[in-house]
Amino acid sequence: MRETCEPLDCLIIGGGPAGLTAAIYLARFRRRVVLVDCDESRARYIPVSHNCPGFPFGVSGPELLARMRDQAAQFGIEPVAARVDALELRDGVFLAKAGDRSWRARTILLATGIKDRLPHVEDLEQGIADGVLRICAICDGYEARDERIAVFGPPASVVGHACFLRTFSRRVCVVLSETGDVSDSDLARAERLGIEILQPPQALRLNRDASSTMHSCTVTWPGSERSFDTLYPVLGADLKGHLASAIGAARDERGELIVDARMQTSVEGCYAAGDAVSAVNQIAVAVGHASIAAIAIHNALPGNPC
Repeated sequence: MRETCEPLDCLIIGGGPAGLTAAIYLARFRRRVVLVDCDESRARYIPVSHNCPGFPFGVSGPELLARMRDQAAQFGIEPVAARVDALELRDGVFLAKAGDRSWRARTILLATGIKDRLPHVEDLEQGIADGVLRICAICDGYEARDERIAVFGPPASVVGHACFLRTFSRRVCVVLSETGDVSDSDLARAERLGIEILQPPQALRLNRDASSTMHSCTVTWPGSERSFDTLYPVLGADLKGHLASAIGAARDERGELIVDARMQTSVEGCYAAGDAVSAVNQIAVAVGHASIAAIAIHNALPGNPC
């Protein structure tokens, strides 16, 4: 097994907006940094974002990531394509392993993000790219304004998301993803806002036009169906938290990492940023997390005078 001799100043795990921002900062602080990425950033799904500062006409997730990788490359950061599958803390030094490769580091930054739970539909990624299936109402609710919107999720939480989307359209329906009772308070909220609540469907189908572009979603029940311009699944997400758990980093009741004001977890020397942290899952938030973490990491390490 190959292993670096002198520990790195920082090992960054995850190459989305948070990981890349931290890498840029730390490289410019002239720190020895390695960024390991398995190419699973949620940002790669974004067809176009108009929430990202500095892009008045929008930017796609893949383009944003490519720009950030180009920026990092100017300072000697080339992401290592690998999946870290084990993490240990030995005598104050972190040891990360990815197959037959390994790295030792004085500090680590976990920017591993989360994985959305998505419905079982054919051509799901194409549906996301074409804006029929949308993941983040904060990011793109404005783009779905005045459309026929179906919000698909469990009885306990789906109504709140549908109420949020009433900011953008009068034509919002709830489609329950499973059987169960909607609370009386949620029923009252839905009624006040004219949100219809539909029972769990038999199937969901994304529809193509003549040019093979997705243009709508059909929800079917035995003997009936409804068409919507946009489907918002709100089925929750899973934290990629096995690495944090391996070193004992504390998590909240939702499984998200708990950090202090410097983005340090409960494990000294282990920092976290982005969607893995308990916060709003937005690119701008991830970038802010990462800049705070990178500065804290630099200041916590021994000085590196030139």
